[in-house]
Amino acid sequence: MTGTSQTHIGYVRKENQDRAEIRQFGENYLALVCDGMGGERSGSKASSMAAEIFFEHFTEQYTEGMDAMDIRALMLSAVSAANSVVYTTAQMDYQNHGMGTTCAAAFVGDTYIDIVNVGDSRVYLLTEGVMEQITVDHTVVEMLIEQGEISESQRTTHPQRHMLLKAVGVEKTVAPDFFRVDKTQQQNFQLLLCSDGLSGYCTDKEIQAVLDAEGTAEETAEKLIELALSKGGRDNVSVVVVREKEGGTE
Repeated sequence: MTGTSQTHIGYVRKENQDRAEIRQFGENYLALVCDGMGGERSGSKASSMAAEIFFEHFTEQYTEGMDAMDIRALMLSAVSAANSVVYTTAQMDYQNHGMGTTCAAAFVGDTYIDIVNVGDSRVYLLTEGVMEQITVDHTVVEMLIEQGEISESQRTTHPQRHMLLKAVGVEKTVAPDFFRVDKTQQQNFQLLLCSDGLSGYCTDKEIQAVLDAEGTAEETAEKLIELALSKGGRDNVSVVVVREKEGGTE
């Protein structure tokens, strides 16, 4: 198994408010993508702070051999810890008012892939030629689609397509979504975490074509960044790719 993270400021924004990181815990991987909001300095501060606190909390509490329930609890509490720090920081300084960040994280263990999500950064799983979006966007558009008020075809053009229903640091508490994938049932999987700088401008079909192509995880991540930039680079774009081949080798 191998993994890599990459981020790019894009061609329009003055600052990169995304954070993408992957760390190894023994044979396991913890991956994270955060996309900040709330003004130029505040957005960057929110995503950096959330990523730092998330990893710090997880690292302090993690022990090798933790069972599935403990990993779930740790993932959720790491998001809560990040939320508390970002929220408190925003309350203490009016210049940071409204700061927040998305947070998509995945722990790839021996048996399961555990995923938490707040906002519209996404996690995709590609197995045997089939790509699935694991997370659900916390956006107004997603809510309207679920309620049948707009169609799927309006997803990318709706004027509120970037409006989030929740984010890390905006409210005193946050309730992340949690997803679990049985890793033992996935052959030669690829896991992709990305900000909406990729998923907001590229179709799932285009993203899968890059994941399906030959190359290392680093090359795949580079090509995904290039794909987003080819659409105009109107946003920061960040990706984390975790890949497992037969025998656990690249």
